[in-house]
Amino acid sequence: MKNFIHIIFLSALTISFFSCKENPKNMVETTLEKAERIHKKVITIDTHADINVANFTDTINYTERLDNQVNLPKMNEGGLDVAWFIVYTGQDTLTAEGYAKGAENAMSKFKAIRQLCEEFAPNQIGLALTSDDVLKISGEGKKVAMIGVENAYPMGEDLANFQKYYDLGARYISLAHNGHSQFSDSNTGENDSIWLHNGLSDLGKKAVAEMNRLGIMIDVSHPSKEAFNQMIALSKTPIIASHSSARALCNHSRNLDDEQLLLMKKNGGVVQTVAFSSYLNTEKHEAHNAYMNKLYEQIADSLEVKWYDRRALRSLSESDRAIALENQLKIISIKDKMLPNLKDVPNAVNVGDFVDHIDYMVKLIGIDHVGISSDFDGGGGIEGWSDASETFNVTLELVERGYTEEEIAQLWGGNLMRVLDAVQAYAKKQQI
Repeated sequence: MKNFIHIIFLSALTISFFSCKENPKNMVETTLEKAERIHKKVITIDTHADINVANFTDTINYTERLDNQVNLPKMNEGGLDVAWFIVYTGQDTLTAEGYAKGAENAMSKFKAIRQLCEEFAPNQIGLALTSDDVLKISGEGKKVAMIGVENAYPMGEDLANFQKYYDLGARYISLAHNGHSQFSDSNTGENDSIWLHNGLSDLGKKAVAEMNRLGIMIDVSHPSKEAFNQMIALSKTPIIASHSSARALCNHSRNLDDEQLLLMKKNGGVVQTVAFSSYLNTEKHEAHNAYMNKLYEQIADSLEVKWYDRRALRSLSESDRAIALENQLKIISIKDKMLPNLKDVPNAVNVGDFVDHIDYMVKLIGIDHVGISSDFDGGGGIEGWSDASETFNVTLELVERGYTEEEIAQLWGGNLMRVLDAVQAYAKKQQI
């Protein structure tokens, strides 16, 4: 067991010892009490939370309990200790103009995350670059931010940008998102069987070596299976899937099949199970989603406004999107009041479905190679873990299924930190 998990576990044993001394009757814990105790002790790490720079200003920021899924009050309420905030850029044209526009977007997100930690709330949250930083900042009673990059597209064709992003705090990078990038094919190629590189481009292969050199974890959640295979073969260090689940349980191209999962085990990497409804149980998701969309549209009609799904929202202008989002908050508020009185509502994908994927992967590849992510504020969220304030429910479900305290510590971040340590140790050796 690696040092990060050892520190967490030994701390837990120490607290348990003194707790027993304070409880002379030595009463048996209930499952709920056990889950609460474990949840307070382990360091909980969510590897994927998207951001909107509009929520990172001196007047509107994560010190407030905003309507988004992750902010400091909600992290405190749910006991979420570490959030990997994501520098996400959507795929655009493979041109100098497209790269420049993407770079501007990426820089605004790096700036927003760092401002939160350095200007808006330095007494509440700190930016971590290593597992030691995580322990130090958490030990000071603060929340922890880390930075992941979803889509290397805004780097253009200049490999020097990997160093730039590393210096800004990026500690994992995905070479593609929804659409083929200059570095890698995307999983979305499964839709039409059209591929750009048949895996990685020559530039993408060089990017793998550069990430190894720098100490950046390679994220394989969005690239194609062939790109995945090539990254596994080329990388000198363990890799991660920052937000993917098991394809055997849900046949979605964003999930990893058994062959990929076994390669992740062999590589020493970790798969961060994602609480994204349609990646956990497509049938339940579609039935519930269809019902809810119909309900949303009915409420919108009564208010004489229009309901937009996520895809439609993206097509709106910035001003129209702001109005639509304001209307959606009203619609959702009305829905929340109506829902308890409605009958025959299809079951939503829930924490049980989420932990089914954890169970499956733990059984197939072992506890050392599985972790947890939400994809909050990027489409993630399920019944029982709809935002950071409900994070405890995941620990409760794990305890109810028989996972031990040490295993829960591994799932909630110990495994990921092991990979980060290995990646950074390799990079350090290359620099000697």
